[in-house]
Amino acid sequence: MALVIGEKAPEFELPASNGETVKLSDFAGKNVVLYFYPKDMTPGCTTEACDFRDHHESFEGVNAVVLGVSPDPINRHEKFIEKHGLPFLLLADEDHKTAEDYEVWKLKKNFGKEYMGIERSTFIIDKNGNLVKDWRKVKVKGHVEEALEYIKENL
Repeated sequence: MALVIGEKAPEFELPASNGETVKLSDFAGKNVVLYFYPKDMTPGCTTEACDFRDHHESFEGVNAVVLGVSPDPINRHEKFIEKHGLPFLLLADEDHKTAEDYEVWKLKKNFGKEYMGIERSTFIIDKNGNLVKDWRKVKVKGHVEEALEYIKENL
């Protein structure tokens, strides 16, 4: 199933850092910022998570919940949250099924090696569960502010 802006976002059910299993439909009535990132504790991912942390109240103010997704296991997410004081849920997509559904599980190249991994991406899902905006191959600097601005202006 191809992702189409304006259509229903793919449902998911993933273990969350709060010890529960969460589904996209759990957040009906709220705007959802679903961001995929490669790995906990790495420089770019830490910067992005801390930017979302620093703007958390602003997202709450526009009826938006932030959810971070990576293939890391829950115990690694818990350490990441504790180390950086992250106030939002991180979801463990260890089998990368959700990443595949959102078309962010890609062939990557680094220092001449090829491997499969997450392409840093963010999706805005409106309170009705529709995909309304996506950013692919995200550059971290200024991205969180751009996502917040999009919600303020459009939802």
